[in-house]
Amino acid sequence: MALCSLLAAVSGCSALRIGYATAPDLVYWWLDRYVDLDDVQTPKVRAAIKQWFAWNRRTQVPDYAALLARAQAEVLADTTPARVCEWQGDAVRRAHVAFDQIAPQIAELMLTITPQQVRHIEQRYGKINTEFRDDFLQPDPRERADEARKRVVDRAEMLYGRLDDAQRERIDDGLKRSPFDPELWFAERRFRQQEVLQGLRRLQTQEGRASREQALTMLRGYVEHLERSPRDNYRRYYERLTEFNCGFAAALHNATTAAQRKTAASRLAGWQGDLRAIATAAEPATAP
Repeated sequence: MALCSLLAAVSGCSALRIGYATAPDLVYWWLDRYVDLDDVQTPKVRAAIKQWFAWNRRTQVPDYAALLARAQAEVLADTTPARVCEWQGDAVRRAHVAFDQIAPQIAELMLTITPQQVRHIEQRYGKINTEFRDDFLQPDPRERADEARKRVVDRAEMLYGRLDDAQRERIDDGLKRSPFDPELWFAERRFRQQEVLQGLRRLQTQEGRASREQALTMLRGYVEHLERSPRDNYRRYYERLTEFNCGFAAALHNATTAAQRKTAASRLAGWQGDLRAIATAAEPATAP
């Protein structure tokens, strides 16, 4: 169900097709907002992004479509926390494949980052941290709880259609028992941000002697820490949260009606068809 929720976030079929077609430019613009790419970096980054999406379209999108075909059958029946976690594991494994394809190009970019660009990244982190506080760390506990509830309801209704009052109450009860701690999550995010900044600065202190292998090792270490924190308390917290979320998602799914499950299956079928169309479409042009 993790993949289902991910695709639900992109809304309808036409949005998925349009989003994929424009994704290379959107990824470039997102990265440029962080790094402020220069005239030498820009064409290399654009070429790497374009190559990655061509590879993804050719080799991965058909696999995503096949995964949705499985999901359409499963969504009509009850599920278990273990099965939800299996779906999450499937999504993570596919993310690893996608990352491995682009990692060498990211490492090469890391070797060209200037001290001024590191400062730009640090400033960007400051802006997104402010946005995080606004979204997840509201001073009023009631407002914070209301926003958490709204996020869950919106995601569920993207897949199942409108939830009834009893289902919304179930979500309320579940969130009250959730171990989710946005303060702890925020602290971990800042640790990872500092890891990025310190790593880039270490590469710069080597005055051109840093190799792509060193940058790649640093990058892989960062991604590993995203999945498995080196801090024991956060790692234990994340394990508890993952276990809870799998159970919470399974319980919510099992409380849906037959009509809601048919709605979910229909939406999954639409996304599957969209992915098949993406896989067979001509490669889109990207902005120069």
